[in-house]
Amino acid sequence: MSETTSGLGAFLRARRELVTPQQAGIPAVGVRRTPGLRREEVAMLAGISADYYLRLERGRDRRPSVQVLESIARVLQLNDEHLAHLLSLAAEGPRQRRRRPRKEVVPPGALRLLDSLVQPAFIEGRYLDVLASNRLARALSPGLQVGRNQLRDLFLDPAEQAYYPSWEAMAECYVAGFRKAVGNDVDDPRFIELTGELSLASPLFGRLWARHEVREQTETLLTVNHPQVGRIRLNRERLSIDGSEGLRMVVYYPDPASGDADRLALLASADLPVTKATSAPSAR
Repeated sequence: MSETTSGLGAFLRARRELVTPQQAGIPAVGVRRTPGLRREEVAMLAGISADYYLRLERGRDRRPSVQVLESIARVLQLNDEHLAHLLSLAAEGPRQRRRRPRKEVVPPGALRLLDSLVQPAFIEGRYLDVLASNRLARALSPGLQVGRNQLRDLFLDPAEQAYYPSWEAMAECYVAGFRKAVGNDVDDPRFIELTGELSLASPLFGRLWARHEVREQTETLLTVNHPQVGRIRLNRERLSIDGSEGLRMVVYYPDPASGDADRLALLASADLPVTKATSAPSAR
């Protein structure tokens, strides 16, 4: 019998397969055909029937109680972000399928702020499209040109991968952040287009996507191999933009009085065309 797919069921199965019997504190008995815990083991540890847990994974019961979900989350060793994602999947109701992707338009005030910044900065949409970028961001990386998509570049563009020494770890972080940003809005045409393309073209994306990691992208470090000024290590901040849904301004900045600050200043002083921040009228 083929299993019905649902966001809740797919998430439970993916996270179950990441927890070993040893991690759950039970003996690994018998031949195990799949990695991680068996369904019956999750049910036993969560204090629910195996049949009920099976219905959850097969999408036959999408309205479990919060208490049941919290018990399952404890067994699957979910952190707070994963638990919040699990609860949102269980709370999803019927939605009409969108016929067109939603447009993402950068507010004029955000564009003016972007243009005034002396650090590399750009504005990204919920699908990690680059919607606007300033001069220094475009000088820092060709992947920050308006119209580029950060996920597609990280997984499909070897030139972009060469820019980042730790691009695989960066790609993993982006996938987890992308899943959190989209949440249970998986019938969005843009989401379907992007994840479908990457799943077919990149085995690494397929493996990472199947793990159902959910993680907010907060302050972090980024290292860039720039062909003109060498390796630059920068801090990265993502800032929500008021009055927009899912748009964020991303700012890169070096530690003060560091060699990275000197190299970024050298890049900023290069003979580059002086242009204002550019933006796309809307995301695809």
